[in-house]
Amino acid sequence: MTATYDLIIRNARDINGRPLAVGIVDGRIAALGPTIDGRGPEYDAREHILGPGLHDHHCHLLATAARLESVDLTDCRTEDALVTRLRASGSAPGRWIRAFGYDERVAGLPGRDLLDRWMPNHPLRIQDRTGAYWLLNSAAIGNLGDEPLPACVGRDSAGRPTGRIWRGDAWLRERIGGSPPSLRALGKKLAQWGVSGVTDAGAGNGPAEAKLLAGTMPQRLVIMGTEALPDGDGYAVGPVKLLLDENDLPPIGQTASRIAAARALHRNVAAHCATLGELLFYLEALRQSGGARPGDRIEHGSVITESLIGDIAAAGLTVVTQPNFIHDRGDRYRSQIDPSELDDLYRLGSLVRRDVRMLGGSDAPYGDINPWIALRAALDRRTRDGAVVGAGEAVDRHAALTLYQHSALTVGAPADLILYDWPEETGSLGEVSLTLIGGDIVWQR
Repeated sequence: MTATYDLIIRNARDINGRPLAVGIVDGRIAALGPTIDGRGPEYDAREHILGPGLHDHHCHLLATAARLESVDLTDCRTEDALVTRLRASGSAPGRWIRAFGYDERVAGLPGRDLLDRWMPNHPLRIQDRTGAYWLLNSAAIGNLGDEPLPACVGRDSAGRPTGRIWRGDAWLRERIGGSPPSLRALGKKLAQWGVSGVTDAGAGNGPAEAKLLAGTMPQRLVIMGTEALPDGDGYAVGPVKLLLDENDLPPIGQTASRIAAARALHRNVAAHCATLGELLFYLEALRQSGGARPGDRIEHGSVITESLIGDIAAAGLTVVTQPNFIHDRGDRYRSQIDPSELDDLYRLGSLVRRDVRMLGGSDAPYGDINPWIALRAALDRRTRDGAVVGAGEAVDRHAALTLYQHSALTVGAPADLILYDWPEETGSLGEVSLTLIGGDIVWQR
């Protein structure tokens, strides 16, 4: 009896160039092989590569969507260039201007007085390149309301707000109000790049954030966050996120208690580890709480010394890395970090060779949301200027793609699929011609 499919994709090839076809039924892969006998609607792949859809395992969706509506300062290297970019934003006097990507090498961490000179006629808020600071001018501070203001708002010796707000995203968003950014445009852009799933890594995600995120994009959604994050429709609950900051670490017993609380909820834990100190703190907190469990994650692993690789492998931890930061920030790293320490940055190959489970994420909006930037950097470890950082950490194309996949290309798996080309030439980016999620075409070129 001839099989019937909801969709048949023919004339594709696998990553190794071999012929490949797929038959889809009820949103899942029902048949897979060089050829397929059956009937149903057909799509001619025209020799493109067929593979699983890409999954961004660490991003911040609302902040990324907001950046699509904001002023990008990432390439402003002088004060004049920055001011020109801000003043060209086109907002009417009195309207808020939101900017991101400020590099502290331009003018340090400016306070309200300098920001007033930059933009005297608008409430202005600028996020620094790390995402830790918001910088506000006087007009913006005037919109924050009456005292008392929380500890995240910096003050000068006279008790006057400086305009610097550290780790105050949730409070600032609540205080200034406004509608949340639309995720529709971001979902469309991600589909064009072949992204079929995303993990929102917000440490403060709870019921309110889940309500904002669920069902707003075509991609499958995993949400990390607090212990209060509930089960719900339109998303899967991810690990409890531990936001560690080396400059303000909690008592280690407190973090161990949070890990124990996550265990009681049958949830894994994932810790922000952007420094060696944060990583060591997390490893000790895991030890004090009874040890790591499969599915526990190191987010970023920005600095991992060779001596710690064995400990991470033995613990069975997953490292969620961002190769795109080698491209985006590598030239800065080379100017600021001792050459002997560069190999410790965003390790990949050395961890793969020790069988550490690796996943990839953009950390957007703090890194480039385009996954092909990260995939290319995983292969060549090149900075924007073409220098190589950590040549021994490069991996092959198969290992790079595995970082950004959520499910295997196998019968029974969800039909989250892409057709793409990724030329072998050094420096090339992949081009996606078709994206399916659950067997539905969500984008085609």
